[in-house]
Amino acid sequence: MRDVRGLSRVLRSVSDEQGANAAVAVLLRQEEGDFSAFFVKRVENVADPWSGQMAFPGGKRDEKDLNLKETVVRETLEETGINLLEGCRFLGVLAAVRSRPRPDLCILPFVVLAKYEPHVRLNQKELKDFYWIPFRELVKSKTFVKFDFGEVPAYSVRNEVIWGLTYNILENLFTVVKLS
Repeated sequence: MRDVRGLSRVLRSVSDEQGANAAVAVLLRQEEGDFSAFFVKRVENVADPWSGQMAFPGGKRDEKDLNLKETVVRETLEETGINLLEGCRFLGVLAAVRSRPRPDLCILPFVVLAKYEPHVRLNQKELKDFYWIPFRELVKSKTFVKFDFGEVPAYSVRNEVIWGLTYNILENLFTVVKLS
């Protein structure tokens, strides 16, 4: 499935929060008959369980957020300077995923389509870099990666490793769009 209409039909409603208390933006753009996904690389920080990892922008719900859509809009803007309410379309949500390092955290992935490539201004306290990676490149890069704690499934692409929570969200997306 490479079209927006088909993708939005297989996703859950944006209002289906599934008891989650955090949200991430799976920001996509269409190019050359494929989708590309937007990833950020987190800075190294001993207080961050996802230190140095590839991720989707997002974070925990704040008490002032009326819903998780507000959370993902606020967090994405704070981290990347991208306003999801301008030049973007919310297509739906994937199944919520629970964090292993922080089991109290349940993350709702919002799938959002950028109508054009947004200007990115990274919050350098939190993020080091960003990438747009086509689905076809991700699918080809699926592998296993060894860490001190064992071997895990991952995408190894552009000298970066996408694993853990972000890997699980991608796998859910690729299952929904029938790429895996």
